[in-house]
Amino acid sequence: MNLDLMAGSECTQIRVGQFDIQFSFGEVDFAVQSRIGLFKNEVEIGAWEEGNWPDSAFYEIMNVPVESVRTQGAKAIVITLENGLSVHLCDNSEQFETMQISIGGGEPWII
Repeated sequence: MNLDLMAGSECTQIRVGQFDIQFSFGEVDFAVQSRIGLFKNEVEIGAWEEGNWPDSAFYEIMNVPVESVRTQGAKAIVITLENGLSVHLCDNSEQFETMQISIGGGEPWII
């Protein structure tokens, strides 16, 4: 799945469930059930884990264009924003798939 089409798109809404967090950058939709770290200058400034509300730092990802997206192996994605923040998504479960990614409502890519 090519996530490069996220470049220049923005997140306008974050949806929080009891066991997942969902957000979109343009046409790319994420549903994540594993920990998400939010970093600035390589220092973690916020996080989300199931059963918890996301830190207020997550407001800083909204309405900011994506600068780049890179995958790190088969289980990690780093989304870098134009304001210097980076969103780190990582499948941390050996038993369950913890991320679903779809483009334009198509079939999800399950990690």
